Amino acid sequence: MPGLGISATPHYRYVFMPRMRFGAFVAPHHPVGEHPMLQFRRDLDLAEQLDKLGLDEFWCGEHHSSGWEMIGSPEMFLAAAGERTHRIMLGTGVTSLPYHHPFNVAQRLAQLDQMTGGRAMFGSGPGALPSDARTLNIDPMTQRDRQDEALGVIIRLLNGEERFDYKSEWFELREAAIQILPLQEKLPMVTASSISPSGMKIAGKYGIGVLSIASNSTEGLLALPTQWAFAEESAVQHGSSVNRADWRVMMAFHLAETEEQARREAVDGLARWNNEYNYRILGRPDAVHYDDKWELMDRTAGGPTAAGTAVIGTPDQLVASIRSLQKTVGGFGAVIGFAHDWANREATQRSWDLLARYVVPEINGYTRSMRESSEYLVKHQATLMAGASAAIVAQIKRDPKAKEAMAITIAQRSTAGAGSSAAAAAALAADHG
Repeated sequence: MPGLGISATPHYRYVFMPRMRFGAFVAPHHPVGEHPMLQFRRDLDLAEQLDKLGLDEFWCGEHHSSGWEMIGSPEMFLAAAGERTHRIMLGTGVTSLPYHHPFNVAQRLAQLDQMTGGRAMFGSGPGALPSDARTLNIDPMTQRDRQDEALGVIIRLLNGEERFDYKSEWFELREAAIQILPLQEKLPMVTASSISPSGMKIAGKYGIGVLSIASNSTEGLLALPTQWAFAEESAVQHGSSVNRADWRVMMAFHLAETEEQARREAVDGLARWNNEYNYRILGRPDAVHYDDKWELMDRTAGGPTAAGTAVIGTPDQLVASIRSLQKTVGGFGAVIGFAHDWANREATQRSWDLLARYVVPEINGYTRSMRESSEYLVKHQATLMAGASAAIVAQIKRDPKAKEAMAITIAQRSTAGAGSSAAAAAALAADHG
């Protein structure tokens, strides 16, 4: 199949490397216009598809404005996803802690973990959309400090500490303890990290994981190589530890059998996402309006004018991009694909299918031994076939009826111009002494 020639070069025994986890990050980013009920169901369909494909993680966000990002309660959404899925981990990506009383967050997470059979993950952040903070009358200057403060309290509650009091300028607890703890002994936790070092510092302080969500922007990619150092320094300062295996990096991609097909499928949706959402609605400082959709495609997917912040092409190209990013940043534990509507529903489903069928096994070495097995046969073909032929001849020699049948078969093959195999010729020769 064109574009899917994953590593045709034979691989032999290799040094064990930790396997990469794969998942999806669903903000979501849906253009306004589709029925909200169907949008929710479509995102649930995606969770179900990724579960069947064997992916590891599914994250969804919390937003209350913009029209495009329309999941207001990740816990409610993930509870529904839990009923449709069986093994995939389900994470809040993220719960915006300044918007909530910490006790309620902890209680909802514990319930979610119980309801999903121990598959909940807790991702937190300060809140991404300024419009959400304005609606709730929250000063943006306080959001990161409030995330930090709330997270410390939530961890204590989820860990089942003895009842405790806590008083803050924006919330208060009195003899607090949640009545139901998570099913998992240690609930996986991450904090969102963008371009600023605050997310990494919080991760280091509490010894939790990181979800880097700005890596589909130029600034985010440039910041990645230096980001992990902030987490490590903070961990040392607070007497905790961090592990790169708990670092999840978001990557944007759309895959098809050929690069040309992928670009054709995604070009119109990419332009709408950039021009309508990032530029016109959000007004992001780095957003630029493009009249030429193919110029935007080249800028995004690494055409002649840019290195690119997304892979819009084949599984081979995404494999190369993941390996390059691993080398650049020094290693991380999970690739989290950015879910988008750049292509139509059918092409998008096929893109995730190609990720699971070709990218995941190549990165994690699932097919290396299979390639080695096939190459072993190529290398030893003559010896192996000679032995098999000798065994056939030996069996034919022992049975007069088999000799007679083989003679008839050889005669028929000769008449048809098909020739005879070495084993058949040998057997006929043995038959005639």
